[in-house]
Amino acid sequence: MTKMKSSPFIPAAEIRRQFVDFFKDKDHTFVPSSSVVPLKDPTLIFTNAGMNQFKDIFLGQGTRPYQRAVNTQKCIRVSGKHNDLEEVGRDGIHHTFFEMLGNWSFGNYYKIEAIRWAWELVTEFWKLPKDKLYATIYLDDDEADAAWRSETDVKHSHIGRFDKDNFWEMGETGPCGPCTEIHIDLGEGLCSLEKHPQHKCGVNASGCGRFVELWNLVFIQYNRDGKGSLTELPAKHVDTGAGLERLAAVIQGVPTNYDTDLFQPLIQRIVDLTGTPYDQGVGGVAHRVVADHLRSISFALADGAMPSNEGRGYVLRRILRRAARFGRTLGMHQAFINELVDDLGGVMGEAFPEIVERAEHIKGVIRGEEESFGRTLDRGIDLFNELITRLSKEDQKLLPGDEAFKLYDTFGFPLDLTQLMAEEKGFTVDVKGFESEMNNQRERARSSGKFSGIDLQFEGMPLQRLRDDGQCEFLGFDDVIIEGAHITAYQSDRKKVRLVLDRTPFYAESGGQVGDAGSIISADWEVEVEDTQKFGEDVMHIGAIVAGYEAFRKDAVKKFPTVVTAKVDYLRRLKTARNHTATHLIQAALRKVLGKHVNQSGSLVHPGYLRFDFTHFEKPTEEQIDRVETIVNEVIAKAHPVKWQITSIEDAKKRGAMALFGEKYGEDVRLVTVADISAELCGGTHVKTTDQLLAFRIVSESAAAAGIRRIEAWTGDRALEAAIEDKRMLRMLQNALSAHGGNVLDKVLKLMEDYKILLKQVEQFKQASAGDETSSLLDNAQDVEGVRLVTALYDDRSMDDLKTLADAIREKNKNIVGVFGSSQEGRASIAVVVTEDLISGKGLSAGKLVKDIGAIAGGGGGGRNHLGTAGAKSAEKLPDAIAAAADILKKHLS
Repeated sequence: MTKMKSSPFIPAAEIRRQFVDFFKDKDHTFVPSSSVVPLKDPTLIFTNAGMNQFKDIFLGQGTRPYQRAVNTQKCIRVSGKHNDLEEVGRDGIHHTFFEMLGNWSFGNYYKIEAIRWAWELVTEFWKLPKDKLYATIYLDDDEADAAWRSETDVKHSHIGRFDKDNFWEMGETGPCGPCTEIHIDLGEGLCSLEKHPQHKCGVNASGCGRFVELWNLVFIQYNRDGKGSLTELPAKHVDTGAGLERLAAVIQGVPTNYDTDLFQPLIQRIVDLTGTPYDQGVGGVAHRVVADHLRSISFALADGAMPSNEGRGYVLRRILRRAARFGRTLGMHQAFINELVDDLGGVMGEAFPEIVERAEHIKGVIRGEEESFGRTLDRGIDLFNELITRLSKEDQKLLPGDEAFKLYDTFGFPLDLTQLMAEEKGFTVDVKGFESEMNNQRERARSSGKFSGIDLQFEGMPLQRLRDDGQCEFLGFDDVIIEGAHITAYQSDRKKVRLVLDRTPFYAESGGQVGDAGSIISADWEVEVEDTQKFGEDVMHIGAIVAGYEAFRKDAVKKFPTVVTAKVDYLRRLKTARNHTATHLIQAALRKVLGKHVNQSGSLVHPGYLRFDFTHFEKPTEEQIDRVETIVNEVIAKAHPVKWQITSIEDAKKRGAMALFGEKYGEDVRLVTVADISAELCGGTHVKTTDQLLAFRIVSESAAAAGIRRIEAWTGDRALEAAIEDKRMLRMLQNALSAHGGNVLDKVLKLMEDYKILLKQVEQFKQASAGDETSSLLDNAQDVEGVRLVTALYDDRSMDDLKTLADAIREKNKNIVGVFGSSQEGRASIAVVVTEDLISGKGLSAGKLVKDIGAIAGGGGGGRNHLGTAGAKSAEKLPDAIAAAADILKKHLS
């Protein structure tokens, strides 16, 4: 490994700090890492590059108050073309989670400065040997070539031109440009392919472990259109990225990324927990996988992702289950990955404090997933091994897709886990067969569900833009009626319409709060607004024309932009605001009762109710739920003012403000406070004082997901009405039970006890009655080839009654077959019993007998050898079925 022998050891945390400080000294603004859960970018499952949060700038859709930026970004790559999952642990460079160090210029400096500063940092600060460094440029990028020659003292023979490796593109169309990379020669003996006859070690050589890339500098100067043509962008940008893990390995002079101080504390802890020693070869694969996967799992959970069976949640669950399976190879059959979270906090908590702040949540979710998967993992492995044994005997090396799907569907094995296990045994998996089974399941689920969509009337209809006033101004925090607003855009289809205004009091659905309803009125027409949604920068008022349809059509053609009055449904808004403020009070109360690990994981704020999801690892007790409800009602009664202000993110954090998992906040935020009880970053609508909530009532508490609990609650009139209804119900019970004076519960418990006693007495009576009845039945038994057959037909006896009679027949008798039928509410029930001696001696089965007898009645049945039951929707043919019992018994005896 290349390293200056005299250089002191530099911890990874110091390398990170040096990178950021270097560019801050060159007038770059430090921009905190965005969440690894890109909630506002549907094209990504996880944030996979530092540029993700700046994509809108490159696309010309956004700006920032700075032109130079530096950042260290949390990244996860487990899907799409950036998918390193299968390689993790097998070598020393692949990871699912990594840190991307980067600096950016948004139309400011360009190639000369970017190249000069990169070389300065690498060679002057980190003292990497210049004779081991190489620069790559795009084929025709003479500007970058000239910069390397004039701004650095890199060996000119170490500058190489390449094609696809040195041209960056965001997608098939859009911003793109050439890039230049810094590579380092780590020395002979570090490439696993160097003895391969078709491999030649070199810069950009596929799979080469000797020459590795350290830093990529992208120059975004073109736009590629749909025809593939390139045009110059009006503003040119710089986007650079260097993986901290690889930089640390090179600077620290260790063989692999896993030998750096980013991983070694985790690996040593795994050794301590498992008792399995670590080595840098095959014997350390499991250690490396668990250490790597711990990082991606923990950061995803810290930023608000949760394991589930679809989308991002399923990818997270796959990673966690893959780590758990590798834990089995380390001899760990109990949950242990969760015990590594604190060690990760020790390594990375200073740079990313959320790992420490949310450690209890992270540990709880991982532990729950480990324990849940652990209950099926061993059974699934047993089934897999049985399958491999059978296929080996049949001389097959392809594991069928339907079997892989069974492992997925029944035991929770992700496909890639089955592929990994199969590969270890020398097998491959029929992926197409698996996908076919998966598609069949999706189709079944789709056909059993109901499709719902929003405003399908507008599908494919263009938005008519009347004037571009920029972003719609929201005035709804202070006003619910705005006069003199103008329509700036619209869509209409018959009487359905979407309107965009230059100013609005309507709150667009966001942050869990539903959109406002109300009306928009002009001099000639009226639209009833049913919902308000945000589409890009537009606030869409969605509704129906309820008056002046023809006038609206004329306006649409001739007179827009029309002056209108926008009126929010005040009572609906008030109910919604009550429920939104209540969610803040719930979180404060939950943290007081259950602990500081509680964080909001999601919410729905609706005028009729609220739903609040929070992190907690066990079901709260009824006493704890009651205590939360009491605390919130106490706050309501004290009429605390609910205040909000715009402040800096740093000031809000100093005041203890709670933020939503995974949400990306700007420099200025809206802080909503309730006295010293609650402080949250929130853009929603709230009441002025807590007494406006009137009352608070928790109506349910349940599990939402592993490590996530859910509360549903009411406020306002609905909560008061529920209390009144409870009082009315209690009064009715008191009257019915003659239980005045507060002893209703005692009376109910006494009634339940008496009821259980009566049930037991009834059962005893039935058994005694059945015993008496059996004597009469046995006296009338008919002989069928030496077997005594007892039959009986009843009205209004339940199946349980027939079973009781069958048990009484079988209990103390031999050589008996009993067939009993009953018609009840027009339906037929049949029970057949066979004594033990006939089962063992003549091979009779009650389950098989009742199947044939039930068929005559027009139904079906089955059961065990000693007792079988059948049913039919109609009792019309029941007598025929009972009468046929003798012939059916003869058939079975023969």
